[in-house]
Amino acid sequence: MNNTFSIRAAFGVVVASILSAFIAGGMVLAIGLSNPDSPQKFYTFISFIVGQGFMLVPLLWFLNSRREPILQRLRLKPISSQTGSMVALFSIGLIVLSDELDRIVKLVVPAPEYIVDMNGLLQPESFLGYILLFVAVAVIAPLGEELLFRGFLQQFLEKHWKDVTRAILITALLFATIHMNPFWFVQIYILGIMLGFLSWKTGSVLAALILHGMNNTFALIFSFSEIGDNSFYLWNDHVAPWILVLAIGFVVFGFRGINSIKVNP
Repeated sequence: MNNTFSIRAAFGVVVASILSAFIAGGMVLAIGLSNPDSPQKFYTFISFIVGQGFMLVPLLWFLNSRREPILQRLRLKPISSQTGSMVALFSIGLIVLSDELDRIVKLVVPAPEYIVDMNGLLQPESFLGYILLFVAVAVIAPLGEELLFRGFLQQFLEKHWKDVTRAILITALLFATIHMNPFWFVQIYILGIMLGFLSWKTGSVLAALILHGMNNTFALIFSFSEIGDNSFYLWNDHVAPWILVLAIGFVVFGFRGINSIKVNP
């Protein structure tokens, strides 16, 4: 499949998709803020869902208007159960190692106040709130972002530049930038690189969706549950050494399994 549109058009679609997400989500949030008596967190969670959903509108309109093969353009290809298992193992190990990296970073650079307050701001007040937040963060957000960045943009850049590494790095940079979180920029950028690698190596955006969805799910679990010092997971406010060893094993084993896959053009 050759590129049938320019790099300017590709980046234009990405920018339009991002703006669409911000505008749609912002409008929903504004409706909630205009009524002080309304459940503010409910509108916040709905704004996440609507915003992330609208991220795909300009992209799908563009591809459909040009009669592009949408599944191919978005790298929506099935993966085998073995590949999915290797990706899941790799993802679990990577998420645990990333958690420890975040703990080390906070020792050197204390988390700013907005990071500390984030858990409280996003803490659901009802069961419905938990459902909405999970759908927004663990399902809709990974789906929209992966189809746009790894499925569409990265695949286009791979073919346009004929340089997979450059395509992955630039896509990951844009991915980290749109999250507008300087404190977690490096971690998000590294995650973007891993997502790009999985999408390219397996030839399917589904692999990146597994990692992205699991990462966001674990982030919710970590933020809503208090893991005490006596738990099996933590040791002196850090991930326990035995858990780190297991995580490294998962990453190595999963990476070898993934790396044995023949690259799909």
